[in-house]
Amino acid sequence: MHIFNKIKVSFSFFLTIISFAAYSQSNIFKVTLDAGHGAKDFGAVYNGHVEKNIALAVVLKVGRLLEQNKSIDVIYTRKTDVFIDLVERANIANRADANIFVSIHCNANRNTLADGTETYVMGMTKVASNLEAAKKENSVITLEKDYKQKYEGFDPNSPETMIGMTLMQEEYLDNSISLASKIEEEFSALGKKVRGGGVKQAPYMVLHKAYMPRVLIEMGFISNPVEGNILESEEGQNEIARSIADAIVGYKKEYFGNGSNESYDVKPSQKNIDRQIKDTAIPIKSKLILETPVLKNTEINQDVAGTIFKVQLSASSKKVELEPKNFKGLKNISMLFENNVYKYMYGETSDYNEVKKQLQEAKAKGYDSAFLIAFKNGKKMSIQEALKY
Repeated sequence: MHIFNKIKVSFSFFLTIISFAAYSQSNIFKVTLDAGHGAKDFGAVYNGHVEKNIALAVVLKVGRLLEQNKSIDVIYTRKTDVFIDLVERANIANRADANIFVSIHCNANRNTLADGTETYVMGMTKVASNLEAAKKENSVITLEKDYKQKYEGFDPNSPETMIGMTLMQEEYLDNSISLASKIEEEFSALGKKVRGGGVKQAPYMVLHKAYMPRVLIEMGFISNPVEGNILESEEGQNEIARSIADAIVGYKKEYFGNGSNESYDVKPSQKNIDRQIKDTAIPIKSKLILETPVLKNTEINQDVAGTIFKVQLSASSKKVELEPKNFKGLKNISMLFENNVYKYMYGETSDYNEVKKQLQEAKAKGYDSAFLIAFKNGKKMSIQEALKY
């Protein structure tokens, strides 16, 4: 009887351990980091700066930051200078059942004055510059063995051919845009130029096959002498990595809860210290600017009671007058100044079905990257949390 009790206790303890492990695993946020190019695929090369090397260096730095958080599991498509097929990069994320996929690259242009960052989500754009960017990255598949059979029906020189292929973009589009927006906000707060005024959409093959929210980041132009040197430098890479990691953690907090401690034990660069000093001049409580007949362009505290939904149109380091002509004719525009970034929003309602209609209105006006946000008693919260109320 005594032995039986011991076995019973041991078995119960074993079940407890298994249950705890399963619970812990279910609360792990999985991030797949993809360093663009590799090995025989150098990517862009200018002034001695090689894209594949810079992309890998930044990915490893982002990974080290995220790995300090016990509730985040980091998966890498590559950690060394190796060549990985585009579809295999997505498959690595799919097999890991990752929550997000982040592909990191450098930009380049014959115009050496071109500078700034770009963040893309998977989408069928008609913008010529976006298609050209996708064509450049998709051309990598020609280095893969039997690529014509593997990517049957897809012409890397004509990204539009992806339209005829099976797409799963809509299911993840809103979350992808939210993640991309957070990355751009972090870049803007760092003082980097965000090109195009918002998140861009383009048919990237590496994003196409990843079945989760996914983004492709162009960290800057290595063809620009100044920006290229920053991208090559240890300090520059650390600042970019910190921005990307902060955005990922911010996305995790909004959609997956806080989890464990989100801070990093990393010595800040002088530029980060300057940024922190500068940010102390910003009011701790965010301010909302409303466009109304009486309070037009007047700052007031965001103290609206209850749960409200808005459509975020864009985020920028520049302040724009809240007039319909500046927002493609849309009225009822508000602005949130947060983390040194101006966030422009359309509409305000407590009805979720109504805000979804407003989202469609915004997209019909050309704001393809617009997404929903919510507030509870003036405090920003996730859409999922807001719907509980």
